[in-house]
Amino acid sequence: MRPGLNYLLITLFSLLLAACGRAPLQEQQAYVFGTRVEVLVVSDDPEQGRRAIAAVLREFDRLHKTYHAWQDSELTALNDAIQAGRPQKVSQELADFVREAQALAKQGDYLFDPGIGRLIKLWGFQADEFKAELPPKKEIQAWLDSKPSIADLTVNDLTVSSRNRDVALDFGGYLKGAALDRAAAILRAQGINNALINIGGNIMALGSKQGQKWRVGIQHPRQPGPMATVTLDDGEAIGTSGDYQRFFEVDGKRYAHLLDPRTGYPADHTQAVTVLIPAGPKAGTLSDASSKPVFIAGPEHWRDMARKMNVGLVLRVDRDNRVFVTEALRRRIEFIGTAPELTVVP
Repeated sequence: MRPGLNYLLITLFSLLLAACGRAPLQEQQAYVFGTRVEVLVVSDDPEQGRRAIAAVLREFDRLHKTYHAWQDSELTALNDAIQAGRPQKVSQELADFVREAQALAKQGDYLFDPGIGRLIKLWGFQADEFKAELPPKKEIQAWLDSKPSIADLTVNDLTVSSRNRDVALDFGGYLKGAALDRAAAILRAQGINNALINIGGNIMALGSKQGQKWRVGIQHPRQPGPMATVTLDDGEAIGTSGDYQRFFEVDGKRYAHLLDPRTGYPADHTQAVTVLIPAGPKAGTLSDASSKPVFIAGPEHWRDMARKMNVGLVLRVDRDNRVFVTEALRRRIEFIGTAPELTVVP
C-alpha cells in the first residue's frame, strides 16, 4: 500500500498563494524517504529559488541513500557489523545521529527507538508494498526476549559497537525531522528566508508568505480533507504520527507501522497525533521524533509523555474518533466546518 494522504496538507494553501501574484512562489516535489516531499520558496529572484530548492532536494536524496535501512548504505553496513558482533567505524554524521537518537529515545522512555529495525522488518514495513499477513507470534516473542534497543549501542569517537546483536537501526522515525533542520539551514545559506518544507506531513515554516503567516491544514485521519488549520511562525515545525499512511488490514483489523516495543505489536489505541514545536535549532528533529512516543504512550499516558518530551502543543485523535487537544494548541487551531467535540487538557 502506498503512503496515504499527508496528515498535514499544504496543497490548497499553496494554490491560493500562487494565485495572489504578489511575489513569485516556486514549488518542486519529489519522492524521498518513502514519501512525497515538497519545497516551496518565495523569492524575487527565480534563479535563486531554483538553486535553493535543488540544493535541498540533493541533500534529501543524499540522506535517503546514506541512511537507507534495507538497501545498501552506510546504515546497513553498520547493522551488518552489529549482527556479526564487530565494532564498526562510521562517519562523523552517523555517529552524531546515533548519539542524538539515543538521547531522544531515552527521553521518550524508548517508546521511540530506532534500534527496533528487526521488528519493523518482521512486520513487513521495511518495504514499499506491504503484505497483509501477521508475523509468527514466536518470532515476535523471540524479539521481545532479546529486547534490542538503541541503548545497547556504544559510540566511542567514530566507532560504534553493540552489546546486543539483534539491534538494527532504522531512522525512519527520525531522519525526516533531521532533514527539515538541514533544509532550513541550506535555504537560509542560499539567501531564502521565506519557505515551507513538507516531508510527508512533517513541515517547517521559514518567514512568511508575503507578510502573512504560513497556514497548513490538519487532515482528519478517517475523512478526506482538512479538519482544521494552523498558522506557523518563523522556524516552527509541525509533525504527525498516524495509522493511516503505512498500514495493512487482516480480518478487518488495521495494523499500522507504529510499533510498540513493549508488546511487539502496532499501537491500536490512537489514529493520529500532531505536535507543534516552537522555533529552535532542532525544531524539525523534534517534530518527527516526539510525535512517536506520544502516539504509542496511549490514552492514559500520552499527556505525561508529551511533557517528558517538552511538547506543549499536541492534538490527538483516538481510535473512537475522539479529539483531544492541549490548551496551548487549541488557541492556535481553527476548525473547518462544525468543530468536533473536544477534550481540552492543560
